[in-house]
Amino acid sequence: MLQFRPILAYRTGAPVACRGSQHYGAKDGIPLGGRPREAKFSMQQFSPVREWHDIDVAKFRNEIAPLREPAILRGLAASWPAVQAAGQSNEALRDYLLPLDNGKPTPAFLGPPEIKGRFWYREDMRGFNYQQSQAAIGQLLQALVAAQDDPNAPSLYAGAVPVAEHIPAFARDNDIDLPGTGAVARMWIGNRATVSTHFDLSENIAVVVAGHRRFTLFPPEQVQNLYVGPFDFTFAGPPVSMANLREPDLGRYPRFAEALKNARVAELEPGDAIFVPYMWWHHVEALDAVNVLLNYWWELTGETWKGSPFKALMHAIMSIRDLPERERSVWRAWFDHYVFGDGHAAVAHLPPHGRGALGDMSPEIARAVKAFIVDEFKR
Repeated sequence: MLQFRPILAYRTGAPVACRGSQHYGAKDGIPLGGRPREAKFSMQQFSPVREWHDIDVAKFRNEIAPLREPAILRGLAASWPAVQAAGQSNEALRDYLLPLDNGKPTPAFLGPPEIKGRFWYREDMRGFNYQQSQAAIGQLLQALVAAQDDPNAPSLYAGAVPVAEHIPAFARDNDIDLPGTGAVARMWIGNRATVSTHFDLSENIAVVVAGHRRFTLFPPEQVQNLYVGPFDFTFAGPPVSMANLREPDLGRYPRFAEALKNARVAELEPGDAIFVPYMWWHHVEALDAVNVLLNYWWELTGETWKGSPFKALMHAIMSIRDLPERERSVWRAWFDHYVFGDGHAAVAHLPPHGRGALGDMSPEIARAVKAFIVDEFKR
């Protein structure tokens, strides 16, 4: 379980154990006791995300979602009891949520004050600048409220906590119906923590319950300008941009300047929500001493049996990227024809019963394709 007394020892500046028995200290690039450099830009230079008001299911599904653009949903959850409790005080929010917590522990991430909420890699990229522990939502809330006036409080957050598993009664009075039945509610709770620029393989509505949040978003096609980190050594699944939005180093990441030209920003208050479309990059800053946010992720098509496009990309990198150019150009033509072109036109010369995996995909055909792929990897 979470132990807060050792966490307070972060203030001494001593090296601290992090996940994987790694250690870090000032020599590893963490400026213990130092001050961060000022950012070289202002959020005001970014285009604001469009705001919507008086949102209902029909407006969201017929007007907002089809635009495939981020959207601020002002006041979407203003009537939630949890939001109203947070509007009174952090203590009132704590007292509202504590009886709903079932005590089941969840992963919690803990960093020294010097990281300023930026959970990140070590300078040598052989570890991380934080610890991972376990705590129940109630424990986290009590710790956050107790430290709310401490300017040197450690960085603390728990993310993507399944509401149904840890605080199931919460959804009885605090829920939205915009995404439909396939969405899963997950809670984020912490102090001034930053989630670095990343993407999700899903649609996303994020609802601010307590505290203020700043979302900075980039269109999916900005991938080439975001200097994406490793795919297989990440914090919580998706890879992140290695460029620091707070302190952009354009000498090291020059193309990031182009990404910044395309950035959008959304400033959210308790009760507000934001729609983040599929694969839009987003950088999320929690701005207060106590912050609670609800995520609703859902699949665009619901056809999860087809497998992950991201894993297909990783396989293509492994099997195609390093081929000689003459062979890569052949596979570029194949992918353009069968994947990115008109798939129906590509097989129009075949009778429907003879198209197999090239025709309309079904769960049965998908299982056969997966078996074919698995058999290949057994060699």
